[in-house]
Amino acid sequence: MLPEGGEWVVIFIVVFLLFGAKKIPELTRSAAQAMKEFKKVQNGDDDTPSAVTAQPTQAVTSQPTVSDRPQ
Repeated sequence: MLPEGGEWVVIFIVVFLLFGAKKIPELTRSAAQAMKEFKKVQNGDDDTPSAVTAQPTQAVTSQPTVSDRPQ
């Protein structure tokens, strides 16, 4: 069930009181950007490659350390 007219007004007032007038545009912008990115990924328009292949790395061998104390 979605909220109807009067319920939306109450929700807006609560959000306004919680976040203030300065934060609301920033929150809506970030929510819209998140929705846009979500839809983009769902449609398969993602810019990142689907399979990332890892390049083998060369193993690092440690050199023995020289001790300063007498044996």
